[in-house]
Amino acid sequence: MKGAAVIQRVVICIAMVGVCMPQLLVAAMPQNDPIRVTDVQLLEGGVLIGQVVTPQNTPIAQTSVTLQNAGRKIEGKTDKDGYFAFKGLRTGVYRVAAAEGHGTYRVWTEGQAPQTAQMKAQIQEGVLIVAGQEVVRGQNGMRTIRNFLANPIVIAGIVATAIAVPVAIHNSKSGS
Repeated sequence: MKGAAVIQRVVICIAMVGVCMPQLLVAAMPQNDPIRVTDVQLLEGGVLIGQVVTPQNTPIAQTSVTLQNAGRKIEGKTDKDGYFAFKGLRTGVYRVAAAEGHGTYRVWTEGQAPQTAQMKAQIQEGVLIVAGQEVVRGQNGMRTIRNFLANPIVIAGIVATAIAVPVAIHNSKSGS
């Protein structure tokens, strides 16, 4: 009987903690995706070229393209093959958006790219915007169980149960 009372108290304590802090058990950490900046080389005359395509790599014709830099906003359209161009640009960081796709690009005139970008051969000669870049993938169901079992409150409950059950069994046998 004494063991049953101990188990009952442990279960009540765990339930009280769960009621007081339910958000800790179900809340997910916010995921902040870092902004990726791609180095792109401008063509002669400060021309930035690019193409807008679907996730299946099909060009998107006659769609709006927006170029932003430090409060300056330029708009254009793609041609029948999904290509676009902006001229008269200077070295700087630009955000290009079109058809639910976007990217951040650091553009350089020829020979002005930093050594790190030149050494790694990471300078592109154009911009590629993929429409609807947001990809939602299925989740592994075991991840939820793994996260649940990694919770300190759940671990404390398992340890308390592992201690209380043998004590209760021992006390019930010795009492009879």
